[in-house]
Amino acid sequence: MTHPDLIIFDCDGVLIDSEVLSCRCLSEVLAGYGIDLGLDQALELFLGRSTTAVLDHYEALGRPIPKQFSAELSAGVRAAFLSALCPIEGVSAVLEGLQIPHCVASSSDFDRVSFSLSLTGLAPHFDSRLYTAQMVERGKPAPDLFLYAAERMQADPRRTLVIEDSISGVLAGKAAGMTVWGFVGGSHYQSRDGKAILCDAGADRVFGRMTDFWPTDR
Repeated sequence: MTHPDLIIFDCDGVLIDSEVLSCRCLSEVLAGYGIDLGLDQALELFLGRSTTAVLDHYEALGRPIPKQFSAELSAGVRAAFLSALCPIEGVSAVLEGLQIPHCVASSSDFDRVSFSLSLTGLAPHFDSRLYTAQMVERGKPAPDLFLYAAERMQADPRRTLVIEDSISGVLAGKAAGMTVWGFVGGSHYQSRDGKAILCDAGADRVFGRMTDFWPTDR
């Protein structure tokens, strides 16, 4: 789909190069609770997932995590972002050139998304059009968040384009009946075959640079 009525951007790994930073923080915080989770494993298990998904995962394994985990993780991620967060290269130019309604739909909580976009200078491109997993009953890979965003933006899901970097995000977009383009230009895909990963998940197209956002045959 090259002429959608709405474009929904994931945040982490699509707008901001944050996945390695946040997954490294997750590994470090979990280590404090005696849970050994390497960076690669964190990316494999929790890329594109919410903090609630992390808690549910370990609860199901019989290793419940104390309540303060979420606050500790948020503080660690915030510090890491202040130190090293950058926007995805070329994304500002894409957003500046968009003549199509667009919004953000992220598994991260609202405060983190708002903070991240402000920190990287991307916030003005979205204003209040930020939708997060806190706003729906089920997060990605369920379609709830994307359907909610489309409803709020008054768009037909069948005429909506999703930009995602994770398996769970691709699955969510396809389950919502939307066209999904996978983006693999974030640093978390430097040593992984992102194109194969997202194509296998069902992405309609995969690209690795924001300069290639629109297909040449558009």
